[in-house]
Amino acid sequence: MPRLFESFGRRALFALDAEQAHALSITGLKTGLVSGSFPEDPALRQKIAGVCFPNPLGMAAGYDKNAEVPDNLLKLGFGFTEVGTLTPRPQSGNPKPRIFRLVEDEGVINRLGFNNEGHDAAYKRLAERGSTGIIGVNIGANKDAEDRIADYVAGIKRFHAVARYFTVNISSPNTPGLRNLQSRESLRELLQRVLEARDDECQKCTLKRPVFLKIAPDLSETELDDIAQEALDQKLDGLIISNTTLSRTGLKSKENTAETGGLSGAPVFERSTIVLAKMRQRVGKEMPLIGVGGVDNTTKTLTKIKAGADLVQLYTGMVYKGPGLPAEIIKGLSQVVEAEGVANISAFRDRETDEWAAKEIPA
Repeated sequence: MPRLFESFGRRALFALDAEQAHALSITGLKTGLVSGSFPEDPALRQKIAGVCFPNPLGMAAGYDKNAEVPDNLLKLGFGFTEVGTLTPRPQSGNPKPRIFRLVEDEGVINRLGFNNEGHDAAYKRLAERGSTGIIGVNIGANKDAEDRIADYVAGIKRFHAVARYFTVNISSPNTPGLRNLQSRESLRELLQRVLEARDDECQKCTLKRPVFLKIAPDLSETELDDIAQEALDQKLDGLIISNTTLSRTGLKSKENTAETGGLSGAPVFERSTIVLAKMRQRVGKEMPLIGVGGVDNTTKTLTKIKAGADLVQLYTGMVYKGPGLPAEIIKGLSQVVEAEGVANISAFRDRETDEWAAKEIPA
């Protein structure tokens, strides 16, 4: 299916504005025309942060912002999917156009600005689900919030009953000042309040929901040190590495490279994998890490795992390779496990952490 999509489907979607194409793909998933049936491979199962994942590949936040098609995405072969980013109140985001393809680089620049329908609309959809598949909820803050940390706390409280895990997104470059929450003092307060809210909710229903923190790939070594130490000190459940980048280093595309916003896709692969490995060295072997950025085939998925990831997410790769991509990657991972004669995909973790961590983060 990926090759068929690249030949025909992509041409049709790329004739549309990027945001129109995204909306059309959501509609297509709702129809159920794009789906599949995939036997689970026990060798790909993992228990991470107390959650049993059928395979290590997930759909990253940003695609299904309003929790419209989580179960449809799982039917493509993903082991889990993440909805959002969701803010307490609906917001329209930044002015259009705000998504730009960099075709030669197989990348995308977006400056959406947390456009979403708000907590209530997404909660209603998630509460009505009949499936038990793993859905994470990515939470954020409204642009005009007086207390942004309070917005994250509100997300924990609102979705605790329906989320299998939470992602605290403080690394989007498209909400002014949001990345300042990655500074050590602000991060300490954020994690303390969010984890306290999570623990309070746990006492009410005995269901403990892991909380992951999603960080930027544009951090210095010192900033990585601070985040790692706070994550360990606050007993955070895990980290997602990474969000989009502000860097434009090494791009080949002649169009759209000057657009403001976060860059995702193939150009982010090296940067995000280096940051992933550096963070694995800092937090040790026990803390779960999810690797994101530039994943569009089995080899890159496996590279993330070898660099230190327990789980891997993708999004932009689907823009260029189509809805058959997750099934192709999962099939490839199963073949690699069998060929290498290992019991589980986790046997590959950290094989190349030191090599990746020794690299300089690109400018």
